[in-house]
Amino acid sequence: MRISLFILISIFAISCSNNQNGVFVTFDDEKSNAIRDHYQNYLNNDIDGLKSLWSPDLKIYMNSVNASGVDEISALITAQHENFDNISMSFQDDGATEDLGVWTQSIVYPPMNGSAEMTITQTWFNWSATGKASGNTIEIPVHISFEWSDGKIVREWHNFDTTEMMAELELAANQSSE
Repeated sequence: MRISLFILISIFAISCSNNQNGVFVTFDDEKSNAIRDHYQNYLNNDIDGLKSLWSPDLKIYMNSVNASGVDEISALITAQHENFDNISMSFQDDGATEDLGVWTQSIVYPPMNGSAEMTITQTWFNWSATGKASGNTIEIPVHISFEWSDGKIVREWHNFDTTEMMAELELAANQSSE
C-alpha cells in the first residue's frame, strides 16, 4: 500500500512539475521546511512555537466541515502530550530502511474561478504513541494539509481515524476522576 501511495505521489509530482497546467509541486521549499519545523514544535510540545506559524484566525477542520481554532487545537495537543509517551511521526515505505520522517510537499495552484493563487502544503505520516493510562501503543496513518497566506497557516485539514486516540484520552480522564 505504501509503495502504491509513493508511486502515485511521484507520478503526480512529475506530471505537475512540467507546469503545463500552472501547478508547481516542491518538496524542499521554504513552506515544506517550515512545516517540518512546525512538526518538531509539536513533538516538543512547544505551543508558542506552533502559534508562531499559525494565523490568529486559523481554522482547523478535523475530519469535519466545522472548524476549530487555535485554542481548541492547543488544548488537544496539550492533552496528547499529557496522556501519551513516545509520540513520533514517521513515513517509511514497505521494505525501506530509512524513515523519511514526515512526507511533505507544497503545491502552488494558479488563480482559477476568481480565486487568487494558493499554496497548500500536504503531509503524510504515521502518528505513534504509547498511552500512559493503558500502556498500549497505537499507530495512526495521518494526512494533514496546510493553506498559507502571508507566510502564516490560515487553514488546516486533518484527516485520520481518531478512535484509538480518543479512547485513550477517555480512559485517562476516567482514571483521573476515580
